[in-house]
Amino acid sequence: MTRRSSVLAAALWSAAATPAIAQGCETNCAVTMTAPQLLATAERLVAEKRFGEVAPMLAALENAPELDFQRRFLIGYAAVEGGNLDVAVREFRKLLESQPGQTRVRLELARALMLQGKSGAADYHFRLAQGADDLPPEIAATIKASRRLLRDSREFAFNVDVGFAPDSNITNGTSAETVDIAFGNDRIPLTLDDQARQKSGVGQTVGISATARLAIGEQTRLLIESNGNLVNYAGKASDDFFGQLAIGPEFSLSDETRLSVQAVGTQRYYGGKNALRGGGLRSSLTHTLGDNTRAGLTIDARRNESGLNAGNSGWQLGATATAERIIGKSAIASATLFARRDLLKLAAYSGEEFGANLGVGAELPLGIVAGVSGGVSRASYDAPLAIFGPSPRNDWRFNGRVQLGLRSIRLMGFSPSVTYNFSKVQSNLALYKSQRHRVQFVVARYF
Repeated sequence: MTRRSSVLAAALWSAAATPAIAQGCETNCAVTMTAPQLLATAERLVAEKRFGEVAPMLAALENAPELDFQRRFLIGYAAVEGGNLDVAVREFRKLLESQPGQTRVRLELARALMLQGKSGAADYHFRLAQGADDLPPEIAATIKASRRLLRDSREFAFNVDVGFAPDSNITNGTSAETVDIAFGNDRIPLTLDDQARQKSGVGQTVGISATARLAIGEQTRLLIESNGNLVNYAGKASDDFFGQLAIGPEFSLSDETRLSVQAVGTQRYYGGKNALRGGGLRSSLTHTLGDNTRAGLTIDARRNESGLNAGNSGWQLGATATAERIIGKSAIASATLFARRDLLKLAAYSGEEFGANLGVGAELPLGIVAGVSGGVSRASYDAPLAIFGPSPRNDWRFNGRVQLGLRSIRLMGFSPSVTYNFSKVQSNLALYKSQRHRVQFVVARYF
């Protein structure tokens, strides 16, 4: 139901919605109305905010399935105006499940979520609505102002997911049983133990992320971001836990540009051992280009200490450039370029990596949320590992990801999703060649 059709229905009420009265009837006459006339009457009553009177009419329209879209829209709109936001969100989400390209419905859903205080979800739908090509200038201006208000007022966000993940290679190891090592001018095969080789398994997963933006000045926020991931397998050898915390100021340089500078701390345990502990600085700049495009640049520098191999301790420097663009009315495309330089204690572990990733995510009919992405990178190292000969390690690394979520199913706010991840390392050293397939089934909630 477009904004124009709603206005026209109300404006043309007197001409199009006059009830048909049986001729010759004077008292106790039956008044009959066609379904379109009943809909027009309901639209008029909603426009006049006579919500109590419109409820039985909307209930009666359940018998006109061809008008179900308009009926649900009016139920949602009346619910927003009457303060029943849960009903409004439910009805608007239901409409978008069948027709994700309906910009007017998405705007009303964003408004309802905004009134509920769900700033992140509201901003997401406002942003998708900006991708419509036919937005009137005044609506586009309202969306921009609403998103600015949401950015300034949003203080907390929290997301959690739990699930399980069948994995073809939980050790991220090679499938080779032996590798050749250099012994003088000769090559001698070395048999690998089970922990160095590819091993499959099924893990239980938990992922948590939280963000807080606290006002400390007119144009300044204290930005606190944290995230953690836990994967638990049978036994202990491949259990993997990672956590990160970043704290620092975020400056609003303009309505379109933000700059943050944060101290970052990381901790990783692998197999129950301290695999990595580090800290440093991270700076991010984001800029909005028009209504449909956002670009960002992140630079970080941190010092890491490895509890598994002292040669992996040292400095890591990185830079990431990203761009996101709304395409159509319900999809977002992204592109990422990254570069990393490792300056570690052992030159054979030091090196650089350059790569790129492309992805697209979209809302589809039936409440399906889908995403697909892929990337490639080139890694080269500064010095050879003596046991493998005179050539330094060089890798081509590939990754792919496909995700399907079903937002039409919600149980206590949780929705199911399944994600397939693929990775492959093509290395000049057999020990580092690997291939991995991982399928993750989770239920996730976004607060």
